[in-house]
Amino acid sequence: MKLNEKQLQLVDAQVKRLIQTDSYYGKKFRDLGITEIKTEEDFLKIPFSSKDDLRNAYPLGIQAVPDEEVVRIHSSSGTTGKPVIIPYTAKDVDDWATMFARCYEMAGITNKDRIHITPGYGLWTAGIGFQAGCEKLGAMAIPMGPGNTDKQIQMMLDLESTVLTATSSYALLLAEEINRRGLKDQIKLKKGVIGSERWSEKKREYIKNELGIELYDIYGLTEIYGPGIGVNCQKEAGIHYWDDYLYIEIINPKTGEPVEDGEEGEIVITTLVKEGAPLIRFRTHDISRIIPEKCSCGSEFPRIDIIRGRSDDMFKVHGVNMFPSQVEDLLQTVDGVLSEYSINIAHDESINKDVMLLTVEAEGRVDFEETGKIIREQFKSRIGVTPKVTVVPINTLPRSEKKTQRVIDHREL
Repeated sequence: MKLNEKQLQLVDAQVKRLIQTDSYYGKKFRDLGITEIKTEEDFLKIPFSSKDDLRNAYPLGIQAVPDEEVVRIHSSSGTTGKPVIIPYTAKDVDDWATMFARCYEMAGITNKDRIHITPGYGLWTAGIGFQAGCEKLGAMAIPMGPGNTDKQIQMMLDLESTVLTATSSYALLLAEEINRRGLKDQIKLKKGVIGSERWSEKKREYIKNELGIELYDIYGLTEIYGPGIGVNCQKEAGIHYWDDYLYIEIINPKTGEPVEDGEEGEIVITTLVKEGAPLIRFRTHDISRIIPEKCSCGSEFPRIDIIRGRSDDMFKVHGVNMFPSQVEDLLQTVDGVLSEYSINIAHDESINKDVMLLTVEAEGRVDFEETGKIIREQFKSRIGVTPKVTVVPINTLPRSEKKTQRVIDHREL
């Protein structure tokens, strides 16, 4: 999907504004001799930006406006290296709320709804984004934040919340707890807006059925406003994104070359009107594809497919490259196995080999030993690695209020 004329003008204005500043990207563009963007070819000559750039510019090197125009700071929730810090102007904050309100509207949520907000507040972009969009829509915000499941459920009952917003991990925890307490018929939830991590179809179906709600995937990342830059519609056929605020291209993650519409690759995002920290051709590492056909829902906003995983989530055991998405797809085919799993990778000095330990939850109706054998055989035939498999009862693995860490690598790499 190529830039349209309006988007090209907005990118040109962003680049010209950046080169007038002493920001990290302003200096970089001047050094590269980039002065204007008049054609698609000009645009494709702009080098990609990355999270490494943002860490190199820590703390506020990417800020492209004077301090007096910055009204808020957010930071990524990453756990390695320097954090990424993103400054926002008042217009950025308002634009983000507008996009988020569109997400709610796309999900059929109105100002008559009561939106139960469980994602975290603070430097993380989640909770405050869900709340700002809710307020822009004119709905009732119930800003719970994460944790204290007893109080969450009590408020859900007392205030008759109609929309749940959460990570998929916390939505699962709440669904399990509501199921355990026999409260499904007492809650008034109708919809769930879920974000921040990839989730399997098994987990989706469990949450949907146990809470009796429609589910919507919300997309976003801290570097590009936060959650709210896209959401799937009621047709559940991809994620609509707001192309008056963003331009999305898909590239081959290995070569950096653009791929044809419909072909899978890495999402690269350009912010068209962001002021505090504009990003041009930012590599997200999220894997998806442009859906070229118009959506049957009637929306004119373009679509990407659901996020398939991340190009930087790859882990290697015995020389075989693997992704969590492969593990999830495999486990979905095994009868009785649920969506929750964990992988621990360690080096066994006694045999001088890496060992992969896979723990999965399964329903009590299946034979755990036989199920473990099936999983091992499936891994060997489909992926080429034979893990040590432990099958445990439901609710054995820890539940998270934020993103769940699926793969823990104990090796010294």
